[in-house]
Amino acid sequence: MSSEFTVPAGRGVRISAVRWDPTSEAVGVVVLVHGMGEHIGRYEETAQALIDDGYVVFGYDHRGHGRSQLAGRELGDLGPDGWAGLVSDIGRVVDTARGEFPDLPLILLAHSMGSFATQQFLLDGGSAKVDAVVLSGTAALDGLEPALDLDAELDLSMFNAPFAPARTDFDWLSRDEKVVDAYVADPLCGFGIDQESGREMFVAARRIAETAAVATIRADLPILIAVGDRDPVNGGGGLVDLLAAHFRAGGLEDVTVRVFKDARHEILNETNRSEVRDDLLDWMATAVDKGADE
Repeated sequence: MSSEFTVPAGRGVRISAVRWDPTSEAVGVVVLVHGMGEHIGRYEETAQALIDDGYVVFGYDHRGHGRSQLAGRELGDLGPDGWAGLVSDIGRVVDTARGEFPDLPLILLAHSMGSFATQQFLLDGGSAKVDAVVLSGTAALDGLEPALDLDAELDLSMFNAPFAPARTDFDWLSRDEKVVDAYVADPLCGFGIDQESGREMFVAARRIAETAAVATIRADLPILIAVGDRDPVNGGGGLVDLLAAHFRAGGLEDVTVRVFKDARHEILNETNRSEVRDDLLDWMATAVDKGADE
């Protein structure tokens, strides 16, 4: 069962959101934070797996994406509040979920650009609001920045190079051709964010390399970094190791890395997604139990 709602985000912006409820007694809350150039509708299957396991699931379209497209602006245009506004929206949705379920543990499950925004959310004091974090398709952006031109718009198809000759511009997302074809055919998918917001994202991400900044994240926050070993975003795994190293250097005590063999960028939409989901659910259950014991 799902219900739709909106979250006010200032300057007349309203974030389109959805909530899925389990049929059994809820064991926790998961807030889904999607990636660039897509929308929360692509997470129905993931949400179903979560509610089947007893979680209440909140999801939303980032500003400039899906049903949160800003009036008079193209998809990908984050508007005057840019990247900072998108990061702040995580807190708005988390606060909404907390307000409705104050006694349940809350887990952030964030993918790709959503994981980069979540890293910033944690650095901005967000770790006090959540009980565990899963970062999917993630990386340390400070390690990726040198390979990019921050004065140009980010072209998502650039990540397809390792898969040439490719069937589509987005083979890098998944080995599941049906998933890729649906993405290509979806008019709400396949775009980057505006150039200025992209620059802001990378500039803000430099803080993840600052030990003093990372030390502001509460040390006992469980964080799972989950990626595919064929995901071009993580630079052959090097940018995953770098991210974990940044967290640990800042004093975080509970950082776990999971690497799924042969999986590409969207591990939740991969051919082995059942394995991925089972692994994530096991980790989440342990994280929730650990928090209850403390």
